[in-house]
Amino acid sequence: MAHSNIVTELAAGMKALPDTGTSFAHTQALWRFLANERVSAECLSGPLLAMARAEVPEHCDRYALAVHDWSRLNYSGHTSKKDRLQMTHETDIGYELQSSLLVSDRDGAPLVAPAQNLVTAAGVLSSKGGGVTPSMPHLDELSERMAWLEKQGFGKPLVHIVDREADSVAHMRRWSEAGSAWLVRVKEGSRVRFGGRDIRLGEVGNELDYAPVREVEYQGKPATQWLARAPVVLARKAKPKRTGADGKRVAAQAGAPLPVRLVVSRICDESGRVLAQWYLLADVPDDVPAPTLALWYYYRWRIESYFKLLKQAGHQLESWEQETGAAVFKRLLIVGQACALAWRIMRAEGEFAQQVKSFLVRLSGRQMKRKRPVTPSALLDGLFKLFMMIETLEHYTLDDLKQFAKFAIFQQGGACSKVV
Repeated sequence: MAHSNIVTELAAGMKALPDTGTSFAHTQALWRFLANERVSAECLSGPLLAMARAEVPEHCDRYALAVHDWSRLNYSGHTSKKDRLQMTHETDIGYELQSSLLVSDRDGAPLVAPAQNLVTAAGVLSSKGGGVTPSMPHLDELSERMAWLEKQGFGKPLVHIVDREADSVAHMRRWSEAGSAWLVRVKEGSRVRFGGRDIRLGEVGNELDYAPVREVEYQGKPATQWLARAPVVLARKAKPKRTGADGKRVAAQAGAPLPVRLVVSRICDESGRVLAQWYLLADVPDDVPAPTLALWYYYRWRIESYFKLLKQAGHQLESWEQETGAAVFKRLLIVGQACALAWRIMRAEGEFAQQVKSFLVRLSGRQMKRKRPVTPSALLDGLFKLFMMIETLEHYTLDDLKQFAKFAIFQQGGACSKVV
C-alpha cells in the first residue's frame, strides 16, 4: 500500500501510512526488507508472473504483445551507490533498466511487466533469478529473455515487439528458428531481397502502392495513416558487432534466407505530406493483417509510458536513495506491482468500477483533461490517499479527527475563524 503512490523528486522515499509506527520506522522496515538476503528478486517477481497469467487470457484475443525496451537510470549525483555503471559520457552514470511489458492485442492496454533486468557495474540483476550474471550485448540478452518468457505459460502466444535496435538479421533468424513471432522496426537503409533484387528498404517502399487505413493524431493534429505491404526475404549476411580471439572484428556470417513480411507505415497530413514513416518487418502468421501489425507497433509506446510512470510522472525512480543496485531493483519490483494494480483498475468495466475510478481521481486532486479523465498516475495518487484514510480510521476515532481539525483551524484564534 505504501508504494501505491506518486512522489515528488524531493520526497522520493516510501510514504508512511498513518498507523502506530513513525515515518522513520517505515523507512527502517523498508531498508531491512530490501537488505534481507532471503528476499530475492525472483520471489518479488512472483506476483507479477501470477498477474500476467491471470490477465493475458482475459484481456488478449489471440496474442499477448511482449514489448521490449531499454532505459537508462541516471544516478550521477548518488556517490553512495558504489556499483553504478559508467554508460557513455562522464555524467551518464547509474544503472540500465531492461524491461518487457505485456500489452493487450485487443486495445493496447498495458497489463504487467513480468521480466526486468538491472545492469550495474557488478553485473546484471534479473527478475528471473540466478543472482548476479555477467553483462551481455542487448540483443543476445533479449534473445534469452524472450525464450524465458515463452516458457511461462501466459495462456496466449506471444508476439515480441522491438524498436530499431533489433534490426539485426542474425537475431531475427535466431528468433524465427526458435519459433518466436516478432515485429521489429528496421532502418530504411537495411537491405532485403525483393523481386529478385537485393535492394534497400527505402527503394522497396518507393515502389509500393499505399492505401489509407485509419485516421490518427500526430502531435495533436489530425492525420491519416497509409500502409503498403510486400513479402521480402532477409538474405544478407549478418555482421556481428564483436571481436574474435585475435582482436579483430568477426567476419560477416551467411545465414539461411528468411521470408518475412514488410509493412511500411506513413503518417500524412491533409496535403499528403509525409510526417513520419516506419519500416516494419514481421515474422507473424499471415492471417494477421498488415493494418493490425502497424497498430501493434503503435502500442509499443506503452512501454515508454511505463518508464515515464517509473521515472517522472509517478515514482521518481532516479531519486531513490537506496545505496545498492540490488536494493533499487527489489524496490522496483514492488513498484511494478503497484503499476500493474493501477493498470488493472484502468481496465475495469462497469458502473461501480467507473465510480471507483472517479473517486480515486477526485482524491488525487488532479485537474484532468476531458479526453483523458483517468490516468495511472492519478489512480496511484488516489489509491494512496484512500489507503491513508482507511488506515487513519483504523487508529483514530471520528471524534479524534474532528478535534484535530478543530485545533488546526482555530489555532490562531478569532482571526482564523473569521477567515473560515
